[in-house]
Amino acid sequence: MTTIADAHDHGLIHDLSHMSVLSRQAIGRRRTLRLLLSAGGAAMVSACGSSDASGSVETTSSTTTTTNTTTTSTTGTTSTSSESCVTDPTETNGPYPADGSNSVNGSVVNALDDNGIVRADIRSSFGTASGTAAGIYMQLTITVVNVNSGCAPLAGYAVYLWHCTRDGQYSLYDIPGENYLRGVGVTDANGQVTFISIFPGCYAGRYPHIHFEVYPSLARATTYANRVLTSQLAMPTAACTAVYATSGYTSSRSNFSSTTTANDNVFGDNTAAQIAAMTPAMTGDITNGFTGSVTVGLAI
Repeated sequence: MTTIADAHDHGLIHDLSHMSVLSRQAIGRRRTLRLLLSAGGAAMVSACGSSDASGSVETTSSTTTTTNTTTTSTTGTTSTSSESCVTDPTETNGPYPADGSNSVNGSVVNALDDNGIVRADIRSSFGTASGTAAGIYMQLTITVVNVNSGCAPLAGYAVYLWHCTRDGQYSLYDIPGENYLRGVGVTDANGQVTFISIFPGCYAGRYPHIHFEVYPSLARATTYANRVLTSQLAMPTAACTAVYATSGYTSSRSNFSSTTTANDNVFGDNTAAQIAAMTPAMTGDITNGFTGSVTVGLAI
């Protein structure tokens, strides 16, 4: 049996040898500690660099760009996703909004309070009107987000969308007997609302575009006074070129050749970031139609 005295009383030679071993072990431990601290410091620098890149907020004039990185942990799994959004600028609702803000022949034009305006497919008229707008099929999904809350989706918001025919005319104004190419939709839990329509034409003096207004709820989407944003979308150049080459868009072809977003009287004063955000990403062709998506940013 070894006692405490046995462990500490073996003479000077034993003690010197034992101290040498302890010294080597201490050096080894210090070397290991330095390696661990070095690796840890590199990891911290890397992590800080990643955080700065993914959590930036950039403001240029009236443009706010928010980039958000979210890490979600499930059982044994960690996934990271990033998204960015830009505050959409306010634009004119133009002379043909039918939102209660103007009149035609002395009568206020407001399609927002009409039964039937809430619909996904806006190609046909509703109510007592029965016409259908001709043109190439287009499906557009709009995602409404809050740029002040990490691009969080805004559910329950109402979006009123309208645009011209393939000949550049507007229902209820140029075509008073029809109300097609107008509709209201409500965003879902993902902040999304989808419309089915035709690809809009291009008329003289304007770049091809789609008008829209955002309201805080469907109940309040009855008059323009309740809107939280009025703006426009710029149609993608490649899709315009393909669509306007078809026989049904003859007038649009010549009008489009002389206009750009830069010389347009609405889009011309926007930043490059704003124009990019206001232009839907679109795929498809003239045979099967086009499908697009765009994010609309509100600063709430």
